[in-house]
This record gives sequence, structure tokens and C-alpha cells, in this order.
Amino acid sequence: MARDPARAAARERLARTSVPHKDPARPSRLRIWVKRRRSLLRPAIYGALGCAALGVVVLAVRAVDPAGRVRSIAEAFGGVGEAFGLEVQHVILEGRRNTPTDMIRAALGVARGDPMLEFSPEQARARIETIAWVQQAHVERRLPGTILVRIEERRPFAIWQNNGHFVIIDREGRVVASDGLDQFGPLPLLVGTGADTTGAALHDVLRQQPEVAERVQAMVRIHERRWNLRLHNGTDVLLPENHEAVAIQRLGELQREAQLLDRPLAAIDLRLPDRLVLRPTRQAEPAEQPAQQQATRARRG
Repeated sequence: MARDPARAAARERLARTSVPHKDPARPSRLRIWVKRRRSLLRPAIYGALGCAALGVVVLAVRAVDPAGRVRSIAEAFGGVGEAFGLEVQHVILEGRRNTPTDMIRAALGVARGDPMLEFSPEQARARIETIAWVQQAHVERRLPGTILVRIEERRPFAIWQNNGHFVIIDREGRVVASDGLDQFGPLPLLVGTGADTTGAALHDVLRQQPEVAERVQAMVRIHERRWNLRLHNGTDVLLPENHEAVAIQRLGELQREAQLLDRPLAAIDLRLPDRLVLRPTRQAEPAEQPAQQQATRARRG
């Protein structure tokens, strides 16, 4: 049977133009590793993106409403924070020495398990700074679950006695404690109205004259105008108004030259710049003998 020339030519052209079949290329090891771990990476990526978006929204709300008046929004995001595990787990307190921890805890106003995003560091800082011992506070929120509280305390400066009451004050005269006065060690004693706010300046002047300072038992404010120094031996030193530094320097010189402060005196008056007035202590007069008593009655009779 004769071959059809046209059909044979068509088959030959088809054989020349057909693309040879190739086996699919084998995937690389990196592609296999990524494909196997894609199921593990996807939740972590979504979680990170969610936290980032949540942080942006919180910052935007805080910028628009710094006082936190949009509480419903905060509560809504608080629920989201709980879903991501953003709850209070740890509270770190730094700088505390005399401030009661229960007062700080109450002012902080947060407990373990509370939503982190509902906690306001600024409001907590303002509450903590109302505590008498606290001069300055810093409150920081560290995600996911830590709150840092750093305080700077007022330093106990002196014991202030006024109207029969004793309290601990700082250099500015602010009362920081009213009980447990002995636990702060030896402190200067200030007495009288106004001594709380003006005693620091006089104390600094006294420190420049150690011979005088070591003999002072109390600094007494007189009529809110001037000072007396009560010494350990009972002597009162009367200082001039507004010229305490000059008088105390003079007193130090008298002590170094003549041991004036060690004498049995009732008072040393330095109020006049050009003179020194000394008042001796009163000594008991000797009792009269019977013969002297009779002579005295005879003279009176």
C-alpha cells in the first residue's frame, strides 16, 4: 500500500517542533526547610504584627487623650492584652529605705494578674508622690508583665518639737514621720514654731564651729524671730536676730581661748555686738544658824 506523502510530511514536521518532556526540577533544601516550618512561623509573625498594631493604637489614643478619659477604649484593649498574656506578673521596687511598702503598694493600685494596658504609670506616680517620705517617683511599664517603681526618698534631717509633739522633718521642714523617732539615730533637735522651716540654715552655720556644735543640745526658735542655743550643761546662748553667723563665730573663738562654754553659766547673751553679757547660775544661800535667826528677828523687832 502506497504511503500518503502529505500525511508523512505532517508527521515529520510535528516531530521536529514538539518540545521534549523534562522531569520537574527538585526543590532546594532551603525551600524544603521553609515549607516545613511555615506552619510554625505563621502564628509568631501574626502575634508580633498584632502586638505592634496594638502598640500603635495605644500610643495614638494616649496622644489624643493623655488623661485617659476614653476608658472604654482602654478596657477594650485590656481584653486584647489579656489574650496576648499582657498581665502584671512582677513589681520591682527600687530606692525604698524608710517608706512603708504597704503604702507604696496601696498607692500603686495594681495587683498580680491585672491587665497591663489598663495600668497608668502617670497616675500611679502621682499617687506615690503624695506619700510623706517620697520626694520623687518614677513608674515604668515594661511589657509583657513587669512594673518598675523607682523612688527618691526625703532624708530625715532633725527632730522638731512643737507644742509638746515630736516629729521627724527633712531639711525643708516637711514632716516625714511621727513615730519610731529613735530608729533614725542622733538628729538635731529644733524647738518652737518656725524652727522646722528655718533650722537647716542655722544648723549649717553651727557645723562651721565644731567646738560649739558638739555642745548644743537644742536650737530654740524665739517668737519666730531669733534663736537660742540650749547647751548640754543647761546654759542658754542668746543669739542676735539675723546675725547668727557672726555671733556663733565669736562664740567659737571664746571657747577656744577661754573655754567659755564649759563654765557654769545660766546664759550667754550675744545679742549686742559690742558687749558680752554673762549670767551666772544661782547658787543656794547657806542656811542661817539659830543665833543668826535670833539676831535677825531682833533687828526686825
